[in-house]
Amino acid sequence: MKILSKITIALIWIAGMMLSSCNFLDVDTYFENTFREDSIFNSMKNAEGYLWNTPKDFPDPGAIWGYPWNLGQMASDEITTRWRTSQFSAIYFTVGEMNSRNVPSSMNIWYRMYRIIRRCNTMLANIDKPGDMTTRERQLYKGYVHFLRGYAYYHLLMNWGPCLIIGDEVLPNSESAEFYNRERATYDESVDYICNEFALAAQVLPTAAQQSISLSDRPTKGAALALIARLRLYQASPLFNGGDAARRCFGSWKRKSDGAYYVNQVYDPRRWALAAAAAKAVIDMNYYQLHTVEADPQNPYPLASNVPTAPFPEGAGGIDPLHSYHDMFNGESLIPTNKEFIWAMASSNVQEYTRHSFPVYFGGWGGMAVPQRVVDSYLMMDGRTIHDASDEYPYDPDLYNTIGGSGKTLGTYILRPDVPKMYDNREARFYASIGFPGSYWPMSSASQDASYSKKQFWFSYDDPSGITGAGNNINDYNVSGYTPTKYIHPDDSWANGKGNVKSAFVTSPKPFPIIRYAEVLLEYVEALNNVDGSFTVEIFDPVGNETKQITITRDEAEMAKYFNMVRYRAGLPGATEEQLANREEFQKVIMNERQVELFNEGYRVFDTRRWGIYLDEDANSSNWRGLNVEKDRTNSNNNIGFFEIVTINTQNIRDRVALPKMVLLPIPHDELLKVPAMDQNPGWDR
Repeated sequence: MKILSKITIALIWIAGMMLSSCNFLDVDTYFENTFREDSIFNSMKNAEGYLWNTPKDFPDPGAIWGYPWNLGQMASDEITTRWRTSQFSAIYFTVGEMNSRNVPSSMNIWYRMYRIIRRCNTMLANIDKPGDMTTRERQLYKGYVHFLRGYAYYHLLMNWGPCLIIGDEVLPNSESAEFYNRERATYDESVDYICNEFALAAQVLPTAAQQSISLSDRPTKGAALALIARLRLYQASPLFNGGDAARRCFGSWKRKSDGAYYVNQVYDPRRWALAAAAAKAVIDMNYYQLHTVEADPQNPYPLASNVPTAPFPEGAGGIDPLHSYHDMFNGESLIPTNKEFIWAMASSNVQEYTRHSFPVYFGGWGGMAVPQRVVDSYLMMDGRTIHDASDEYPYDPDLYNTIGGSGKTLGTYILRPDVPKMYDNREARFYASIGFPGSYWPMSSASQDASYSKKQFWFSYDDPSGITGAGNNINDYNVSGYTPTKYIHPDDSWANGKGNVKSAFVTSPKPFPIIRYAEVLLEYVEALNNVDGSFTVEIFDPVGNETKQITITRDEAEMAKYFNMVRYRAGLPGATEEQLANREEFQKVIMNERQVELFNEGYRVFDTRRWGIYLDEDANSSNWRGLNVEKDRTNSNNNIGFFEIVTINTQNIRDRVALPKMVLLPIPHDELLKVPAMDQNPGWDR
């Protein structure tokens, strides 16, 4: 494996901080403390200080596990824990213990987003005042302001749905309560408004190619267009587009003033075409590409016999699929130079929450657990599901059957001979993302002490990685036998200070991809798959900074081209002709592909809701199974039984519910008191 030296990473990172005027989310408060608002627009320098101090109110985008800004991973069906604490507040949501009066502070970003919006409106109202700004500088400034305002409303939309839109008003603080009393926009009105904000930004923001490497954390034209594509896909999906879920969750929810449904109740097929066109606008920038790492000719990653070996992106030839995927997330790849990252930031949350995957004995906190359903969603290395495995690359559900022999090496990845065959012959993203029983953890930075490096983790009762190793930490162990490893580098260790370990470290910075190109490709394919007929829609032309009309149809060759890129990068064959020909079946393929490709990036909690599968699947006990971690792997204590798939037996799973109101958060009670005309989300008390 090609390991970037820590010195190289540090030098590039320090250089970026020295050249950057300010970090997008980590800004100083000089302008807040020094200038009154009416003095800010006396000069370009002061106005820019005010602009780049505004993003401080946005949450860390990587805060999707503990203290999350949205429902995040703990409210999805991807991860669970034994913890039920304020840190993992989304667990309270999943068991029905959250209401409008106890929305956790990390999720209650309502006020902060409207503070950003007010500042943006202030900037738009005053930016013509600085006399030392050129026309281009003023245009760019306005572009960033529109992006920030759209992004603030985007956060509100993702948490609470239909927004309270205040337009360009700079609301004074001295009016009567009646002045501030107004109704919410509908979901469609909200999406249209936010997309228009991003479109205004896209007209003037630099492309990623034009952006200085030292300012890589700032949004670009591509980020604005990609957020439009994401929102248009959500708007076309069943929950927000007249599907069964829309009727179950929002069927009687109407605005009082005009009787308009807050969420569309009549299916509009044109929305899929609009979503496809929006994603294609990003693709047509011809800049972004899936991240790849060249194959090591001396130690190549093995491909199944049916995987095309033409050079990527026409096949999987010439790349290492494991490192091409894994190195994006574990700190090996740098944000400024990775063309898959349309918008990404270094996140302290990502680094910190890798610790919850490491067992207590090895310096971690041990409780992050992945259910068997997620493990089963990963394909075999020839692209088949575990339910349709081939004789050449078989799937063995009997966990007592092991690989045997001398084990296997998959490029640089090691499978020991005692690993159950259930985990053999799987796709590369499985090995990059899941820590399974018997998986090998190098923890190379802790190599000073053999007790803390080059270990297999079993997560069974009798193993140091399981309950026994947790000691008195009664909740700090893995409850399923599987843990997320997507952001964990082979060097990473939290065992510094244990035994003889004196210099263990966790690779940093860890990137969090707010938007990456693979998401856009899957959005495009999903939208195309659902287009029924032919539609002419208007899209933004990023080259000419103008709109143009294109015709969208369900084109199987087009779907295959972009879907297969994602598959080839993972070392898999592309979609079959039979899959592509059947709209319903291919939708299932796409849904599974998003589960696998975007695992543990914060998408799943929104995907299950927009698809309309949340109400029937999320709290289903069959989705929450894993190994019997309360049993031994061996019979040394007459307690054998670890290799039995059972329902996860924790209070958090037993109490889990899925109700129509839970597709959105409740608006905090205090905010409703300020605006009596503003409706609460359906099913929640004011």
